[in-house]
Amino acid sequence: QVQLVESGGGLVQAGGSLRLSCAASGRTFSKYTMGWFRQAPGKEREFVGGISWSGGSTYYADSVKGRFTISRDNAKNTVYLQMNSLKPEDTAVYYCAADTANTIVVHTTSRRYDYWGQGTQVTVSS
Repeated sequence: QVQLVESGGGLVQAGGSLRLSCAASGRTFSKYTMGWFRQAPGKEREFVGGISWSGGSTYYADSVKGRFTISRDNAKNTVYLQMNSLKPEDTAVYYCAADTANTIVVHTTSRRYDYWGQGTQVTVSS
């Protein structure tokens, strides 16, 4: 079992920054890939980015590439999503997820992730 708790969401103006955190507990955090997803009202959940167990590999959706950065601190069992140059279209509930079947591969489909946090709201005003 893995428990994930996101934090750091909030309201920010366009062009601003936020850093989301996802604290994990349960199974050994350093042994699996982590991902971030988001879901806007009326839209499907979409992949934002992911990071391998060591942090050596990251992968991002085109919509956030160059603006968002994922990192992890295995000593703190935490993964981060640094979001810069935020746009109103980034408004969504953001979820972190664990893919405990993988250590290196970053999957972009939500069905490959077996544990999810409760989500944190990010709202970007224009």
